[in-house]
Amino acid sequence: MQPFDEMFGFDPPEVPPAADRVRAAYRHIAEWLARTPYATLETRQRQAELFFRRMGITFAVYGDPEASERLIPFDIIPRVLSAAEWARLREGLEQRVAALNAFVADVYGPQECLAARVLPRDLVYRNAQFAHVAMGQRPAGGVWIHIAGIDLVRTGPETFLVLEDNARTPSGVSYMIENREVMLRLVPELLGQHGGQLSVAPVETYPEALLSCLKSVAPPGCRGEPVIALLTPGIHNSAYYEHSFLADKLGIELVEGADLFVHSDVLYMRTTAGPQRIDVLYRRVDDDFLDPLVFRPDSLLGVPGLVAAQHAGNLTIANAIGTGIADDKAVTSYMEAIVRFFTGRDPILPSVPTWRCREPEALAHVLAHLPELVVKRVDGSGGYGMLVGPMATREEIDAFRRRLEREPECYIAQPTLALSTCPTLTAAGIAPRHVDFRPFVLTGAHGMTIVPGGLTRVALREGSLVVNSSQGGGTKDSWVLTEDGPPEAGDPTPGRAPSFAAPSG
Repeated sequence: MQPFDEMFGFDPPEVPPAADRVRAAYRHIAEWLARTPYATLETRQRQAELFFRRMGITFAVYGDPEASERLIPFDIIPRVLSAAEWARLREGLEQRVAALNAFVADVYGPQECLAARVLPRDLVYRNAQFAHVAMGQRPAGGVWIHIAGIDLVRTGPETFLVLEDNARTPSGVSYMIENREVMLRLVPELLGQHGGQLSVAPVETYPEALLSCLKSVAPPGCRGEPVIALLTPGIHNSAYYEHSFLADKLGIELVEGADLFVHSDVLYMRTTAGPQRIDVLYRRVDDDFLDPLVFRPDSLLGVPGLVAAQHAGNLTIANAIGTGIADDKAVTSYMEAIVRFFTGRDPILPSVPTWRCREPEALAHVLAHLPELVVKRVDGSGGYGMLVGPMATREEIDAFRRRLEREPECYIAQPTLALSTCPTLTAAGIAPRHVDFRPFVLTGAHGMTIVPGGLTRVALREGSLVVNSSQGGGTKDSWVLTEDGPPEAGDPTPGRAPSFAAPSG
């Protein structure tokens, strides 16, 4: 299947992309690439890597003894969305996250969606992410998912699909912000081109929006300015840089479990001036490790009594305990029905079609078509534990077949989609590479905020569909244009376009 190229649109597969057909949103990017020598782009790419190294923007690679920390590769050619495209995405994201919050509240409350058989009861009750301690609870402001990261893929000019929902501890927003900072430093002239009729929406307002969101959900008994802290598993966590970055940007304390204690159902932070009460805890620790009195008794990452403090109404945990039920991939496969049930409307952003291997007919289909499908663990993340059938060897397919036959309930399968491509700087020149997109949605007591942008991940290997940084992927700055000038967004615009040939020399 011919992928949709976000700069050129669709072109007949038997010919290369037409150089005089550039989509309106990419007009300035095409002109910039046409007049900028490859050597200059390459130099600025290296400068970007130097900036990231100096700022300490790294991620840990679990299980890799050769490199415990790496830079996430950054591509200097931005990914662009028109104002009209963003408006549609924003509407769909608001609908989806509202439904996710309603679903989690219902699962731990009246369970009307289960009574209506929107999804099977056993898929909830037997789910490892179902938190019994959350039953009957109502977080402050009625908000369960304060920060959501929705993974989107594009397959056509107007077709965006939800690949998965991240409702526990979504990561990547620091790279969204830092990518923009680097672009402002390295190519200010490119961003300057958008100072007139076309301009790029800022993303640096995210920390302010997040802080406002967290303050709005302080517990009812909070007096005065809420005290907020960010709970991290520690320096060995793959996203520790982001934890430190966000705590600094928000002006809140970065804490580990050992820095906290609970007394009389109130959470306190140890300080040199004595105990400091914490009202809102932005946790980047999974449920299982949050409270050894309730979850894993061997956890040293959490705080004994944390759940009791929440139940007593003295603490807000963001995201709330139990939200993992909303990002289980088997549950996600029911999201279209969940959206209809809780909003009364069809989904604006449909989900990627999914086969649930727990169902015998679906399992039979998946086993018969393994070389054509993408298979994932329902609780997987980071690109681990998955099979990309068209890219896999016979041995890998056979091994996955045995896993499916042994534990079918642990897997879902999806079609291998022709993910959209964006121009990317490679060693062979500018070439199309597959991308996905993770915008971040904040929900507070006073409504939703969506910063116009997100994290674009790019599969840097030619032909690869795996964009995760742990699997060799990189990131791009994501531009949302605040205005669409003529012609209409999506229409081809005559003009110079970059050559997709290898650089000379």
